[in-house]
Amino acid sequence: MPGTYDVRATGDRVDALLAELGRLGDAATAAKVEELLRSVVGLYGAGLERVMEIVTETDAAETLRRLASDELVSGLLVLHDLHPLTAEERVRAALDQVRPYLGLHDGGVELLGVDAEGVVRLRLEGTCHGCPSSRVTVTQAIERAIAGAAPEVSRVDVEGLVPEPEPGPRLLQIGPRPRTPPGPCPVPEEAVR
Repeated sequence: MPGTYDVRATGDRVDALLAELGRLGDAATAAKVEELLRSVVGLYGAGLERVMEIVTETDAAETLRRLASDELVSGLLVLHDLHPLTAEERVRAALDQVRPYLGLHDGGVELLGVDAEGVVRLRLEGTCHGCPSSRVTVTQAIERAIAGAAPEVSRVDVEGLVPEPEPGPRLLQIGPRPRTPPGPCPVPEEAVR
């Protein structure tokens, strides 16, 4: 099997290359490259759409499930707006996969919704939201799971996060006492009497 592709990273790379072509100054060439790219992506999208129609028409539920759960194929289905599951359904599935990990941090997560702009709203449950290090770890795990399942999500907003504690007073750093320069040691008068 060929190497796996990250659909989002590949899309970002294509966008960067198109922008770079635009900056090179030859607008006509950049426009032709963009048109060529649209044509190729459109062709592959139409082919993928036909594959999904055939799988659906033949009631091949297991094949459809496997296609939709394959990371690369799933990303392409999302790209062409062909995924059989909604973004919210895929986010729910991603949260179900990460919930056992959240349990290790004495917490959970509730999906509040996914809006039209692709913003996922969540609420942390349990005690994991009280510890800043747990909060960061849990939030990163959730965001990775969601990005893998629903790459079209633009942002994840988490309610119930305890803000980072404000830095307290600066601690006084105590170090070794500075050494006195070499030389005659003054002796107090009381010691001489």
